[in-house]
Amino acid sequence: MPSARKLFFFLLAGLILTNLSGSGLIPTAFAEGTRTWEQSKFDELTKGTATGVAIRSAGGLELAPTFKGLYATPSTYIWSIVADDAGNVYVAAGAPARVYRITPDGKATVIFEPKELQVQALQTSPGGAIYAATAPDGKVYKLEHKPGAKGHADSRQGTAPDKEDKDKDKDKEKDSAKPAVDSSWSSSVYFEPETKYIWDLALDKAGNLFVATGDHGEIYRVTPKGEHSVFFKSDETHIRVLAFDAQDNLIAGSDGSGLIYRISPAGEGFVLYSAPKKEITALALDRAGNIYAAAVGEKRSGGGPGTAGVAAALVNMGVNAPAAGTAPQAPGITITPAPTTPQMAGPFPFPGGGTSGGSDVYRIAPDGSPTRIWTSHEDIVYALAFDSQGRLLAGTGNRGHIFAVTGQDDFSDLLKATASQVTGFAKAPGGGVYAATSNLGKVFVLGPGPEAEGTYESDVFDARIFSRWGRAEFRGAGSVDIYARSGNVDNPDRNWSPWKKIDRAANSETEIPAARYAQWKAVLHAGTLAPGVDSVALNYLPKNAAPEIDDVTVQVGVKYQPMPKMPGNTLGSDSSGSSFGGSSFGGSSGSHFEAPPPSSHDRDSIGVKWSAHDDNDDQLVYSLYYRGDGQSRWLLLRDNLSDKAYSFDASLLPDGGYIVKVVASDAPSHSPGEALTASKESRRFEVDTTPPRIENLAASVEGGQIHVIFRAADGFTPIKRAEYSVDAGEWKYVEPVGQLSDAKTENYDFKVTPETAKDGAASSEHVVVVRVYDRYENMGAAKTLIRTK
Repeated sequence: MPSARKLFFFLLAGLILTNLSGSGLIPTAFAEGTRTWEQSKFDELTKGTATGVAIRSAGGLELAPTFKGLYATPSTYIWSIVADDAGNVYVAAGAPARVYRITPDGKATVIFEPKELQVQALQTSPGGAIYAATAPDGKVYKLEHKPGAKGHADSRQGTAPDKEDKDKDKDKEKDSAKPAVDSSWSSSVYFEPETKYIWDLALDKAGNLFVATGDHGEIYRVTPKGEHSVFFKSDETHIRVLAFDAQDNLIAGSDGSGLIYRISPAGEGFVLYSAPKKEITALALDRAGNIYAAAVGEKRSGGGPGTAGVAAALVNMGVNAPAAGTAPQAPGITITPAPTTPQMAGPFPFPGGGTSGGSDVYRIAPDGSPTRIWTSHEDIVYALAFDSQGRLLAGTGNRGHIFAVTGQDDFSDLLKATASQVTGFAKAPGGGVYAATSNLGKVFVLGPGPEAEGTYESDVFDARIFSRWGRAEFRGAGSVDIYARSGNVDNPDRNWSPWKKIDRAANSETEIPAARYAQWKAVLHAGTLAPGVDSVALNYLPKNAAPEIDDVTVQVGVKYQPMPKMPGNTLGSDSSGSSFGGSSFGGSSGSHFEAPPPSSHDRDSIGVKWSAHDDNDDQLVYSLYYRGDGQSRWLLLRDNLSDKAYSFDASLLPDGGYIVKVVASDAPSHSPGEALTASKESRRFEVDTTPPRIENLAASVEGGQIHVIFRAADGFTPIKRAEYSVDAGEWKYVEPVGQLSDAKTENYDFKVTPETAKDGAASSEHVVVVRVYDRYENMGAAKTLIRTK
């Protein structure tokens, strides 16, 4: 059994080391001399700061499309935007609830202010009318520009102010940033579904308006004459988003089970896809007939339809959350109001609230087959649209990033808006795209062309020790300038060296001061050849630091087993064999994961174990020395060890007190004369392998009792205990003369009554055996024979 357990352990240890080596937790080769810090991968580059620069998922940098602010609304949230043929953009906002009309040159007016808490969705019509849905307990309003009226701001000057005017004047004083109200627009209730939420609007070619609602998962159809009816009834609680395909089928996404429906003009529904996530937050269709859908939120096991996906999402602004047992809460992404947001009375529903686990984007092909093409564990998709190049844009929160998805897991992180969420897209004049944000409520113009210049600053690299910085290596194309700087604190704003432009036409020397930290910057300039950065690397030489030994432990009676050596792995290599009958254990010199050395109890062995590290991650070799009590010279026990545990035969050292010293050297990683060493001594330990002696053992029979006398002596440690046995009976403890056993020599004098034979006759012969132990459990024994007359 022991051999089987050893075999199992070795196989398991080998598997662990192989996996850890492949994962990078244990290096297969130690860093030596000049080192290189290179950045090219997406995960590395996203740690830096990009301004006007996009980061490719395949790695590298390129110029991002232009992204310019058009208008910053006084509202905190923008839920929907649409644009008309003239390029005017209409914005549905909340906190406060308004519909803004913004011209292509950035001039804004308010064309609608409902009594509800927010305007949730918008839809334009060919005749110029705007449909606006409000929430909660919302309605659909029809906003129309009055025939023959000219848009103007309602300043209300030149008339005697009545009470209502005075109240409005006070409101204007409180909200000085509010744009003027355009009184040339009128509003009327177009449809009132008598449901809690209205999530989205869509208009077909015949002018029928389709209204997606929540609480009952219904889609209403409202004809141009105002006649309305339930067009489709789902078993979900919320229908979240709507879109039409080229065949006039209505595509709808739900919250609860994450269903994507295709509904025919006759109202017959078919589930195209049940997404792994619970809520569909956005839809987009391309010219080839592909359906793109964004989904968020983890499904709850055991929940019924329409309940599992209704996540907690009422953000309370100045009021308490709804009590248990009240109406279901709205789905949606929880958006935390900015600290400076004015507090409004009443709860707000937010799409996508209560979500966790990031989001996915799926593509459903014309034949109905679904594919996940993009995923993120931290970004939540609010909006999907296509740019002029046919790339799928994904507006996300809560970091405010816009991604361009070009294929399965092929995308670019285009930019980060100066807001927390990108919540909507609409077509802009000239091939651009309007982008709306929340926290804060702003409207931007994206593209169509790239930025004239973009800058990327890498994250701060910590070389861990003072280093010299050498050449920079660049792979890329086009007009790109590379800069570098260095410092000795982790914050570049705290007195680092200035940015130094690297002359790539010459030797590409960074020429920055020697320091612990460094950073690089790339400036991309638009030109005939599109600029791009594939990778940037900085070479550096750390100043050699001496290794450090953290701890040395000596255990008497412990033997360390050798670990299997991995082929091609320098970890724990030991080409020098073993001496003193010893064995060695592999371990890394750096501060990496190290499996504990396997050990077993062996009273004839002494085990030495130590931990050490090197700030340069140099490969280390160790030498082991010992010195006895009263000695001044260290004697070599073993050298050229690459392991961090060693055991040897205890009998090779005479009884006595000893100290072990471990010396670590980084010589394998440095030129001769450049190596540094460090040493550390163990605590004093004692070796005692010689059993105690039993002297002058004598026994006699006196008055029916056996009288035993002997002396126990040990050359190094005190006698711990003594025992005796008469005629092969049980071992019994006996105290020394004086009772206290604390000396190297103890005298024993005791009497014992022998047991009678089974037939009751007294025995004429007795055998007395005594044994004694020293402090280290070494045992000495002796016997004597007594014959009576």
